[in-house]
Amino acid sequence: MNFDEALAWLDATRPFGVKLGLENIRRLLAGLGNPQEGRAILHAAGTNGKGSVCAMLDAILRAAGHRTGLYTSPHLVDFCERIRVDGKKIPADDVAAGLSEIRTVSADWDHAPTYFEITTALALWHFARRDCGVIVLETGMGGRLDATNAIHPLVAILTPVAADHTEWLGETLAEVAAEKAGILKAGAPVVSARQEPEVAAVILARAKELGCSLQVVDSSVCSVEVALRGAHQRSNAALAIRALEVAGLAPDAAVIAQGLREVQWPGRFQALPGGIVLDGAHNPHAIAQLVRNWREAYGERRTVVIFGALADKDYAGMMRELAPLAAEFFFVPIREERGLDPETLGACCPGLYRTFDSVESALAATDGPCLVTGSLYLVGAAMSALGIEA
Repeated sequence: MNFDEALAWLDATRPFGVKLGLENIRRLLAGLGNPQEGRAILHAAGTNGKGSVCAMLDAILRAAGHRTGLYTSPHLVDFCERIRVDGKKIPADDVAAGLSEIRTVSADWDHAPTYFEITTALALWHFARRDCGVIVLETGMGGRLDATNAIHPLVAILTPVAADHTEWLGETLAEVAAEKAGILKAGAPVVSARQEPEVAAVILARAKELGCSLQVVDSSVCSVEVALRGAHQRSNAALAIRALEVAGLAPDAAVIAQGLREVQWPGRFQALPGGIVLDGAHNPHAIAQLVRNWREAYGERRTVVIFGALADKDYAGMMRELAPLAAEFFFVPIREERGLDPETLGACCPGLYRTFDSVESALAATDGPCLVTGSLYLVGAAMSALGIEA
């Protein structure tokens, strides 16, 4: 298969949906020669901030001279964003070669692997081929049964846990926390952000059960410049630094500072020329942080909010959080199977709104500053419409 044919084959697996469990990914990795074995892996789970923490880990490690592999999801504009070696996206030829091998390995399976299982296997295959010294893995959903969990990490990292994906992970915070804490492995140290009490209790109990040392990072890095905007990113930086210390990989302070100055993580409170701000917040907890970031940067200024969401998200809760800074909502569809119709959003809107048939038409109608938020898929569509690469 060439690159286009390989991506078409991968996209054809989307109807298989989400199938939480590790049997398929373990079988895939075994068929590829278990490329994850013998690798130093930092594994991050949580509801919000895990992508930023992973980007910081990668940036600091690269500044220290390590050859790194970084796996994140979803992509914003280009599939190859998900898999990076030393900050560079996986080449199209490697995508084609890796997916061709994975298709051959799984050709006669009764239970075909899912999109995310295949993509995770492709990442680990690529990192092994490029001989990455350290791999940073972001979980996709949950942790315990997420495809990225078929590894043994050097350190497990838990960012703040909030309610999300409740149809898969559980209705209560404790249930969600149990799924996130599923990335803990016997003997591997754990570094956690400060959590809600019921979440902290679950993590502590799991760490004790497995004999894992647990460190809770209760502070933010105030003296180090962080390229990513928002006060919460200093807390994310503190978590990343502590994880590197626990893993025995922390470089000196000057190198850490260099990495944090250079880190890039598009679509997270990203300000563009003309006053457009992109933020992929997609649950009320993340939107509340977005509003705090907005107040920090722009005070009480209101703006047009271009908003789209997936049907399985708490879109009403997100809109309530956004209402104080929304001069008007512009509702747009998301071109995903789970995307909500703009009229459905309008039915529960707490303020003025208009509906549009695309993010392109909404952007054209703003004729000035705006905030695009509600989904990473929407932010990716906006970046495509604006001609921006991630």
